[in-house]
Amino acid sequence: MIRQKSFENEKPTLYLVPTPIGNLSEMTPRAIEVLSMVDVIACEDTRTSGQLLKHFDIHKRLISYQNFNEDSSSKGIINLLSQGLNVALISDAGYPLLSDPGQRVVQEASALGYNVVPLSGCNAMLNALVASGLIVQPFLFVGFLPANKTDCYKKLNEYRNYPMTLVFYEAPHRIEKMLQACLEVLGDRKCCLARELTKIHEEFIRGTIQEVLMECDDLKGEMVVVIEGNQDEPEKDIDYSAILQMVNESIEMGLTKSDAVKEISKKLGISKNIIYDLVHHNQN
Repeated sequence: MIRQKSFENEKPTLYLVPTPIGNLSEMTPRAIEVLSMVDVIACEDTRTSGQLLKHFDIHKRLISYQNFNEDSSSKGIINLLSQGLNVALISDAGYPLLSDPGQRVVQEASALGYNVVPLSGCNAMLNALVASGLIVQPFLFVGFLPANKTDCYKKLNEYRNYPMTLVFYEAPHRIEKMLQACLEVLGDRKCCLARELTKIHEEFIRGTIQEVLMECDDLKGEMVVVIEGNQDEPEKDIDYSAILQMVNESIEMGLTKSDAVKEISKKLGISKNIIYDLVHHNQN
């Protein structure tokens, strides 16, 4: 067990510092103070972060910390902490670690007993969620879906029956395919697409997935998609082993797997998808 009292020791500290997602006025005084105080700032893109720091007249050593070099750069940050230096981790925009690099270094730094201190600040997911008009809590943050179609559909199927509101990130060149996949797997649920958050062209498109999909032809900017959770009545307690046995018995009597699933679904009043998933899982 490691117990961290962030401000009651003199250990080197890794600060997690959110940066504005658009409007620079949302940079907090504490974020400016911490970035001005640390010895080194780790960022995704030194050019992008360099412009941000220049705007706030902050002049610190910058190092790159990206997904593709996370292994080596994590070791570099740990080495800096071991020298007694304080390091701030920022992303290009928003909160570090949330669909941005940082997971590995936070795990390693905390495991070694260094302070890991988060600052409050900007996060596109929360902005979109609270203004979506959908149920805010509980919610599940998914982030970016896989680009590969098969993997995307597989991932959506994992969340299909979850009752909590789902939150995704998506890029403009993939938004139509992403929403189409959601429509096919999740059904035509209530949805809100938020884009250009805190910027002059901020926009919220609220409706069903199908309605939002029809407005996506030429949308630009990074996007957050908030989708209603599964509102179907929760399934009653299910004896999965008994169901599987019933399906197998029906198949032994000559029914196809598909017909057996339909028959058992109708007899028990349980979703065919649940039974299909059960049979498929036990065949793998």
